[in-house]
Amino acid sequence: MRLIAAMSGGVDSAVAAARAVDQGHEVIGVHLALSSNPQKYRSGARGCCTVEDSHDARRAADVVGIPFYIWDMAEEFHEGVVENFLSEYAAGRTPNPCLRCNEKIKFAAVLDRARAMGFDGVVTGHYARTRQSPSGKTLHRAVDISKDQSYVLSVLTVEQIEGAYFPLGDTEKIDIRKEAAERGLSVANKPDSHDICFVPSGDNAGWLHERLGSEVGPIVDQEGKEIGKHKGAYTYTIGQRKGLGLSVPTEDGSPRFVLKIEPKTNTVVVGARADLAIRTMYGEKPVWCGPAVALTPTEGFVQIRAHGQPLPCTYYLDGDKLVATLAAPLLGLATGQAMVIYDGDRVVGSATVCETLA
Repeated sequence: MRLIAAMSGGVDSAVAAARAVDQGHEVIGVHLALSSNPQKYRSGARGCCTVEDSHDARRAADVVGIPFYIWDMAEEFHEGVVENFLSEYAAGRTPNPCLRCNEKIKFAAVLDRARAMGFDGVVTGHYARTRQSPSGKTLHRAVDISKDQSYVLSVLTVEQIEGAYFPLGDTEKIDIRKEAAERGLSVANKPDSHDICFVPSGDNAGWLHERLGSEVGPIVDQEGKEIGKHKGAYTYTIGQRKGLGLSVPTEDGSPRFVLKIEPKTNTVVVGARADLAIRTMYGEKPVWCGPAVALTPTEGFVQIRAHGQPLPCTYYLDGDKLVATLAAPLLGLATGQAMVIYDGDRVVGSATVCETLA
């Protein structure tokens, strides 16, 4: 096959490209330039879209022995990921930009361009697996559960999964680093990327303040009584306890937690920890990574954070909403997060949480 290897400049994508070559595929390495001014993005080895990363990717391609190109995806990244991140926070939701990047950039824009150029698919260093079934390829968790990235890949459609190749899904991360060293790749011991790549300082709240302003607003209790002030409702998340700066104590001295963010009135609602508990979540814009979900309740698991634990649930499709009811209450689920349904280790599909119920 003819494959595009998306090379971030890290150890995982470098080894993934090398393995694709070993398997006899015709491979071209591509690094995605996600900013028209890379210096404004994170510097060093913590992100995945810096100038240093592009140099590391080029050196890795040279070692692997494949052609290397840089594709300018700055406009697509800004519109599909950064602007979405801002608008979601402005709406009082908590987004996951890595999901949007996989959806809009790595497996939409890149895969579409690769196919238009006559390539069969895209190789990445994600820790996930695919399997061939009678109905087509399905997406599954990686062998290394601690590094599993099937959660952030759950936005892929069936068609995109057909063109996705994940050579690392059957290997532990520690062995990938050993393999990289044996191959002579200089990125063998490069730290993993983390945090949000387009936030230069790692200070999400400060970054949001600069772009969305810092309009002061009320912090109220569940009866609507004002008990404090905030400096930007969008800098808070559901379940947050620290940083509220409240001077009015509760009757029993227990801490308060953020229960709700109301952007239209610029209000943050706080209450007791017990009031964070939810049992049912509704997700909009569902995406299926295989056969669509049935209308009748089905037992499975739901994961609502990238590194969270899968929680037993029953799930079903209600009109255009994916519904999951938990076997036990969950504390602090924010709208805007992804709810990802699993059947064992297979990813059934995902949706964006738009409503929760106790």
